[in-house]
Amino acid sequence: MIQLDETHDSRRRSWVPSAHQHKEFPLQNLPFGVFSVGGGEPRGGVAIGDLIVDLKVLHEKKLLTGLAATALEAASQTSLQALMAMGAGARIALRGALFDLLSESGTLAASAKALSSTLLHPSAEVQMHLPAKIGAYTDFFAGITHAENGGKRRGTNPPLNPNYKYVPVAYHSRASTVRVSGVPVARPHGQRVVDGQNLPTFGPCLKMDFELEFGVWIGQPNQWGEPIGIDQANEHVFGHCMLNDWSARDIQRWESAPLGPFLSKNFGTTISPWIVTPEALAPFRIAQPERPAGDPRPLDYLWGEADQREGALDLHLEVLIQTEAMRAQGLPGQRIAVSNTKHLYWTVAQMVTHHTCGGCNLEPGDIFGSGTISGPTPENYGSIAELTFDGTQEITLSSGETRRWVVDGDEISLRAYGHREGFVSIGFGESRARMVAPKR
Repeated sequence: MIQLDETHDSRRRSWVPSAHQHKEFPLQNLPFGVFSVGGGEPRGGVAIGDLIVDLKVLHEKKLLTGLAATALEAASQTSLQALMAMGAGARIALRGALFDLLSESGTLAASAKALSSTLLHPSAEVQMHLPAKIGAYTDFFAGITHAENGGKRRGTNPPLNPNYKYVPVAYHSRASTVRVSGVPVARPHGQRVVDGQNLPTFGPCLKMDFELEFGVWIGQPNQWGEPIGIDQANEHVFGHCMLNDWSARDIQRWESAPLGPFLSKNFGTTISPWIVTPEALAPFRIAQPERPAGDPRPLDYLWGEADQREGALDLHLEVLIQTEAMRAQGLPGQRIAVSNTKHLYWTVAQMVTHHTCGGCNLEPGDIFGSGTISGPTPENYGSIAELTFDGTQEITLSSGETRRWVVDGDEISLRAYGHREGFVSIGFGESRARMVAPKR
């Protein structure tokens, strides 16, 4: 597991003024992303306070040396794919060099400050892009409370399938419709059975939902036919983001027998643009919560002592909604749910190991969704289907409006923060998108 080092020192400050006590992007975070300025070519960047470090400019100035310089060349391209493929060593070397370059007391601070007019761009003035070309997207089902709540709403007794506590359940979703934060999502059409009817009709989704998920970006690949062991799984994780797996519940209910989601999930997924590295998250690692009495121990290939000891994360999650009426009234987004990554039943390493146990090869830029992360109480529910018990109850908003499902014009934002006494808090940026009217 990642060890704590000087890059986690809360006493270290950046010469970038806005980085000091920044809610999301202090010196101790330094997430990677891809951005463009004024319609120009995309290039790799790193968030620091309210600014973005232009990795292409930094590469051209040749301030870094060794492995960090090699990693910087890969990161300065139009996609982070090449950096992802290099593995953890290159990422750690580059992050360490950037920490030094951006620190008040860093050996490269004076040289970097002299370049600040071209090296740094205001975040508000850039366009963010997908960090990499996503070859494959796998959506897990690792939030056990969400799984149980779904079973209860369907009247299943017991609410979980017998395999749930043995298998990190997942399905392969649609990579081509993953979009970066800020891109609107059109309400999909499909077959659905309207309440009170027995036969399907074709039309726009009537029960639109969001899902609060934690994203996993894959870095170093494995060879086809060669599984990744549980003790090596984290070496293949490049970093994390927030992920909204938009879900058309009425379409999903009709089409999911017997194979599972199809059109109800393939129309759009929204991710936050920044990839927070495993190194930045080291202070927020915790032991995987013990399973309830009577639950089976994971099978041997999914059991790792180190993974059980520190393979989970303690990150605060929240969901906000802002309606058209709220925007018209000048009201901010309203928080409607809070949760935590520690509620996941399976660790990220277990997801990676199970995904590859049959010989599947993961590629740089592949992305996982954790599954909806709901907690034990209603305010912790990570989907509107849970918050309204499948639309049978209402949420009342600050504007006086009520919601049973997401309507056109609603904007959903997912956020995450790491807080721990003695360490600097960090964030992920938003996974934000507005639901808009169907395109047909």
